[in-house]
Amino acid sequence: MRVYVLLYNPGTDNEGIHSLRIGNKDIILMFESFDDATRYALLLEAQDFQRPSVEPIDSREVEEFCKEAGYEWKLVTEGMLEIPPERNLEETDWKPDQQEKMSEEELETIRRRLEKLL
Repeated sequence: MRVYVLLYNPGTDNEGIHSLRIGNKDIILMFESFDDATRYALLLEAQDFQRPSVEPIDSREVEEFCKEAGYEWKLVTEGMLEIPPERNLEETDWKPDQQEKMSEEELETIRRRLEKLL
């Protein structure tokens, strides 16, 4: 099934997917509707997040990525109003300006995971 996810810097080496942390769980939202995903992205921007890009993807690819990365996923059905939490992490795992040295093996593993998303 085709769904929509929120990506930061899509198609770059610094690509990231938007997730929620609820308790000790990291959750990726999959939206059935492009309009609902866009509305959520605008709400994030209103909370001073960088505005994510709404990208179409097959839900099985997202689920596979989540299983490999230890994330959970939630399907947001069309018309269901999803609102970002009022409180956000002070520090995220993703750093837009961070230049971290990784081994070629680590980079290749990440590259394969991201390619599966697209």
